[in-house]
Amino acid sequence: MKARISQLPLKWIWTTTVIVTIGVLVLTVNRWLPVTQAWVNQTISTFRGGGTSHGEGDSHSEEDPHAGHDHGSHPGHDEATSLELSAQALRNVGLGPEQIQPVKLETYRKSITVPAVIVEQPGRTRIQVATPMTGVITKVHALEGEAIKPGTLLFQIRLTHEDLVQSQTEFLKTLGELDVEEREIKRLAAVTNSGAVAGKVLLDRQYAKDKLSALLSAQREALKLHGLSEEQVNQIAKQRRLLRELQVFAPSFDGSDDVELKITRNEVQPVSLFQEEQSQDSSEDGHFGPLILQDLDVHKGQSVTSGETLCVLVHYDELFIEGLAFEQDIASLRQTSDQNWKVDAIFQRPGSETQLVQGLEIAYLSNQVDPDSRTLHFYVRLPNEVAKDNRVSGNRYLEWKYLPGQRLQLRVPIEEMSEQIVLPVDAVAREGAEYFIFQQNGDHFDRVPVHLTYRDQYSAVIANDGSIFPGDVVARRGAHQLQMALKNKAGGGVDPHAGHNH
Repeated sequence: MKARISQLPLKWIWTTTVIVTIGVLVLTVNRWLPVTQAWVNQTISTFRGGGTSHGEGDSHSEEDPHAGHDHGSHPGHDEATSLELSAQALRNVGLGPEQIQPVKLETYRKSITVPAVIVEQPGRTRIQVATPMTGVITKVHALEGEAIKPGTLLFQIRLTHEDLVQSQTEFLKTLGELDVEEREIKRLAAVTNSGAVAGKVLLDRQYAKDKLSALLSAQREALKLHGLSEEQVNQIAKQRRLLRELQVFAPSFDGSDDVELKITRNEVQPVSLFQEEQSQDSSEDGHFGPLILQDLDVHKGQSVTSGETLCVLVHYDELFIEGLAFEQDIASLRQTSDQNWKVDAIFQRPGSETQLVQGLEIAYLSNQVDPDSRTLHFYVRLPNEVAKDNRVSGNRYLEWKYLPGQRLQLRVPIEEMSEQIVLPVDAVAREGAEYFIFQQNGDHFDRVPVHLTYRDQYSAVIANDGSIFPGDVVARRGAHQLQMALKNKAGGGVDPHAGHNH
């Protein structure tokens, strides 16, 4: 009982002390809270900066009477390594919202850069239109440089091909003889039934008809060998007239069996008269775009021989990039092809920024090394797009974005590194042996030293060692300008009260 009485005053003493202490802290919160916050933030900055809180450039030393004060809404700025930029300054450096982004871990591929040139796809880009018969050009319906659809009328030719004329003549002669035999057989059939003529005579006529039918089939095939279609041969047989003029139409790009040669009695429509809905980007097969009449080799009144080129059509919807890999890079290039890693195309534009086309696919590698340049050629698919679609006087002209002969560089990945902090090379500034990035901290950008593990012409790989963390917001360009601004700031008279709230 005595022990309980002696313990009771002690409990009340401790309870009273705690209540009084809490009350004092609440009443003096405006005095001790800012100091505590500044000390915590300074401690964090010290550890993340490598433990050099009292090193070179530390503005919050023991002699600084304002150490520990609240710097706006983000306390703990080191004035020697921190910049506050106006909206105009951000625009001058090129730091828009898309260039101030959080850091994230990603897969980085080491790469090599090789020279390259855009080339046509052999056997696919270029189509050569030739005349199958000798004749004279009577009309040219298309213009050089014009965009045309497959099936468009290109040329009309008056035929002077002697063999064709002779073949058609023999074909019509056989048709006439066959008609005579058929009428005679019909007459003899009626007479034979009455017994006036022996049946042997009718049988001889039927044999003669079979011979003419066989000869006619042979002559029909001969006309096809001259370049006529089945439809044209049937038209000759129906109208019993020689084919005097030939129409040449643009062939189908996919090699379908569209009629490319027609007789002139069919209705025609020149390319310049095609309606808007007939001149869309996709052709009849729904996949390929229009053809471009690149080379026009004939003119009206010109005599052409069988097999002579009339024009050259090109199709630029998809091209190849021909890369030149050096001998020491062949093994790496084969690994890239085996892993199906994507390749980037780099276009250097005079007076403008470099254009980067990413995610291109390697089509194939050559199976021989060029004996002169000692390089291995490899080919990358390059989807093309129309840069300008222009119509002048009813004719359509296309300008493609990528053209054969353009020179560029290919960035080919050769080694993969996963879970890396990758920034553009412009996000890193160098001073001596040190590399820095600039991390956004409220309305300031703090300079943070980092360890650079790898760097190429376009990207920098930062070690994930705690100097920065995924999620930290950094400037992705203009690091050199920010570094110069920081040095200029350090070179002038420093306001000891700069950055402090009073």
